[in-house]
Amino acid sequence: MIEIIRTDSSNPDFIALVKDLDAFLALIDGEEHLFYAQFNQTNKLNYVVVVYENNKPIGCGALKEYAQNTLEIKRMYTAPDSREKGIATQVLAELELWAAELYCQKFVLETGIRQQEAIRLYKKSGYKRIPNYDQYAGIENSICFEKELKLYYF
Repeated sequence: MIEIIRTDSSNPDFIALVKDLDAFLALIDGEEHLFYAQFNQTNKLNYVVVVYENNKPIGCGALKEYAQNTLEIKRMYTAPDSREKGIATQVLAELELWAAELYCQKFVLETGIRQQEAIRLYKKSGYKRIPNYDQYAGIENSICFEKELKLYYF
């Protein structure tokens, strides 16, 4: 059974998943990992999603305040043995729902050019490539995306 919870960055399962994510990214990014790691601190993230399958944590994602009405997607990860089951899509959908509840109007995110699965996920989910922003400007191994959210009022 799949369960998705909303929490914050103090959640021990989130912390463990992020350690696995960082180990994975260190392999992919190689020497560039230290550059990216400085922008991926998880302390004080108020909007974190953790996915469980049969009470085992298998995926996560987070939102970080970026600008007025804009949130940055951070720390998206699915454990290797749980990939290709739509877990990342579920995490992203839950983050988008939560953001809409917070009246967020736009998402931004950065991912690495070597993370082709992530790039496919974001494109499939309606994210559009944008020029690299802030600390990622001029970094050729980074790809940035944004998505405008449509707010529905009932």
